[in-house]
Amino acid sequence: MTSGFQFDLFCRVVDNFGDAGVCWRLARQLAAEYPVQVRLWIDRLETLQKISPALNAGKAEQLVSGVTVRHWPEVFPDTDTASIPDVVIEGFGCHLPDNYLLSMAHCHRQPVWINMEYLSAESWVDNCHRMASPQSSLPLTRHFFFPGFTGATGGLFREAGLIEKRSCFQADDAGKQAFLQQLGVDNAADDVLSLFCYEDAPVMDLFRMLAEQKEKSVLCLVPEGVASASVSRFLGCPAKAGEKQSEGALTVQVIPIVSQDAYDRLLWSCDLNFVRGEDSFLRAQWAARPFIWQIYPQDDEAHVVKLDAFLAYYFAEMPKSMAKTVGNAWRMWNGISINEADTASAMREMIFRDLPTLTAYGAKWANKLAGEEDFAASLFRFVSSMR
Repeated sequence: MTSGFQFDLFCRVVDNFGDAGVCWRLARQLAAEYPVQVRLWIDRLETLQKISPALNAGKAEQLVSGVTVRHWPEVFPDTDTASIPDVVIEGFGCHLPDNYLLSMAHCHRQPVWINMEYLSAESWVDNCHRMASPQSSLPLTRHFFFPGFTGATGGLFREAGLIEKRSCFQADDAGKQAFLQQLGVDNAADDVLSLFCYEDAPVMDLFRMLAEQKEKSVLCLVPEGVASASVSRFLGCPAKAGEKQSEGALTVQVIPIVSQDAYDRLLWSCDLNFVRGEDSFLRAQWAARPFIWQIYPQDDEAHVVKLDAFLAYYFAEMPKSMAKTVGNAWRMWNGISINEADTASAMREMIFRDLPTLTAYGAKWANKLAGEEDFAASLFRFVSSMR
């Protein structure tokens, strides 16, 4: 593909920061690293503004980080064929506007239509990646593009220089301390945790365990708006940025919502990260730190299968006893019932016994993942072959 080609990326916000986060990272990377113009259509600009403060949620069109950001209104404006780009990316099956699809179909040279799917470690993904789906109602073909953990998928979202940037940051203790101070954090704890979870996570159980243990002091950093009910209960006041409270060995502090780049640095600064959804789940792995993932819940419990598929892959080179402990901690955090005795000990053992070993494993894991082609490179190579 030569320079001057255009991409349209469509995003509907379902999982708050997750969908917007993934689409924004991809849009920024494509614009920064490839000879293309990128336009992001998103229905909730206010969500994107929280992770990209340079954005003005009141403007329907603007240029941010090299990406043209457009508000996706309920009534989508008519688009003539000349305005249809070379590549159309449908984020997570968000359903393109009908009038936009009609314009795509009427193009003399139809665009490459990509359905960007959710990240999964399930084995069937390898067989469905890049699958063509001719449409019955329009002369268009949609291609399914899956991020994933094997070379048979589209790979993982990883911008150029990420691993080197992370390694330099983590080697700079003064830099880490300065970053935390920018968030209003004066850290004197033995371990620092970040907490990003859904409202139904067993947060109070975690806080109680951390407060009652006597092995080490723990500082838990929670972005404003995360698990607000539980955090407010612990604090004894509304969970606003800057509020903090100590009980036993635990201090909980609310920090401001930060940009994507600053959130990366937060993950890099912590000894353990609790993450949720998709974007923070992957960024926690690039952080080369131990993490606990709360997966987005699904009514038919398909998320349990997805969680177990990732754990099987993640545990492949982990000692069995440690894998059992980590697996139990993750399942407990996701509300998946396990043996009661295991429930009582899993989180404690993971945090206070296995954390140093898991830190070394996290670095090894991140290096393994970085050996594969990244998602943007794989996507660019594929659409180039289609034009």
